[in-house]
Amino acid sequence: MIKFRADLHLHTVLSPCGDLDMSPSQLVEHAHLRGIQIMGITDHNSTKHARLVRDLAAKVNIFTLCGAELTSKEEAHLLCFMPNDEKLQLLQDFIDENILKIPNNPKYFGEQLVVNEKEEIISEEEYLLINAIDKDVDEIGEFVMHNGGFFIPAHVDRPAFSLTSQLGFIPPDIKCTAIEISKRSSEEELLSQFPYLKGRSFIQSSDAHYVEDIASAFTNFYLKEANFEEMKKAFSKLDGRYCEIPK
Repeated sequence: MIKFRADLHLHTVLSPCGDLDMSPSQLVEHAHLRGIQIMGITDHNSTKHARLVRDLAAKVNIFTLCGAELTSKEEAHLLCFMPNDEKLQLLQDFIDENILKIPNNPKYFGEQLVVNEKEEIISEEEYLLINAIDKDVDEIGEFVMHNGGFFIPAHVDRPAFSLTSQLGFIPPDIKCTAIEISKRSSEEELLSQFPYLKGRSFIQSSDAHYVEDIASAFTNFYLKEANFEEMKKAFSKLDGRYCEIPK
């Protein structure tokens, strides 16, 4: 197997909390410089930069998971990745149908810009993207996994916008592809608190909103090659594929 260095939680300037330097071009350039070979695009409640990042990343041989970080009705953050463009559009439609229509105020929340490869502004998202959508954790997970995607509760140990902060615990029977641990904790610490999660696949990511944070945490994947199906096997620990958080 080949070891691939993956950062699966990255934001662009489309996220209201994303720095203006986080254009798709800058994101790919800095990820490449820091040795990232697999990246995940997870803007808040939007997939609209995912395809551009994927296409730019392919030029420097980085494989990209396309998706978004959805905020559930409980205000838990959830990483959702889809297997192809058709399913990615279904995810965007799902968001558009369920997002609360609250206008963004850039003065307070930040700008939500869609840009092109040359960093020219194409459009600006009207509704505040960090709001919860009108679907709960189980409904979002069911939608993503029913459509063949990866569903990964984000930074589950964080004191805000996580399963533990919003529910008080991680449901033992939660149906998900993997579980993301924040870079301030570890798999051992999480399992000491929730031992029933042993056997699950865990990832750690940077959750970068600023260029300097890209690859500040990452996960190693052991695959024959970097693609969606190989990662699916790794999450399920099949045929010698797996992922691990480096010590």
